[in-house]
Amino acid sequence: MACHIVNQKENMSNLPLLVVWDFDGVLNANHTPGPLAWAERITADLGLDKAAFARFFSDPVLVREVLRGRWDLHDAVTDWLKQQGSEVAAETVLNYWFEKDARPDPEVIGWLEAHPARKVIGTNNETHRARYIEDALGFGDRVEKMFSSGRMGVAKPDQGFFAEIERWSGLAPPQILLVDDLPANIAAATKRGWQGFHFTPHTRATLPERLGLV
Repeated sequence: MACHIVNQKENMSNLPLLVVWDFDGVLNANHTPGPLAWAERITADLGLDKAAFARFFSDPVLVREVLRGRWDLHDAVTDWLKQQGSEVAAETVLNYWFEKDARPDPEVIGWLEAHPARKVIGTNNETHRARYIEDALGFGDRVEKMFSSGRMGVAKPDQGFFAEIERWSGLAPPQILLVDDLPANIAAATKRGWQGFHFTPHTRATLPERLGLV
């Protein structure tokens, strides 16, 4: 019995004061069956070549620059549509993406809302989708703040992403927990001294225990 009490106290002392929740793949269950699954019917729905769109959307230079707020996604999509000779508006494509890719996970959101610690979202998303997540999906009311790479000018797993959250929170790294589905992001956070929880289909059931909810 004494040993059980000691372990319980140790677990309580390790509970974070701030939880940084990743969005895609954690709060939003959109990484199954794949990150571009939402575009499966883009040819039938919008008349855009699916293969050409996948190449454009996955271009590493575009991804790097857009995610860090150096290129505006709306402008990039507008230019690409012109190259394709399409009359579809960029707003139509973005709204199509945002709506098709919105798969909020009620169970994980319930854990976020139930946990008593401070909570923020830390996500690699550009500014247009970040605003959609906050406003249309209502996450702006669920967390204290949303840290998105497009607004910050830096993306996970860059150390500057985590450093900015530390400065804002005023907390020491060991007091912060990152819940993320990408191993590289967890590795970068724990290298700074953060706590980390690698969220996968196999580990998700243990997250409530890690948060001290059970």
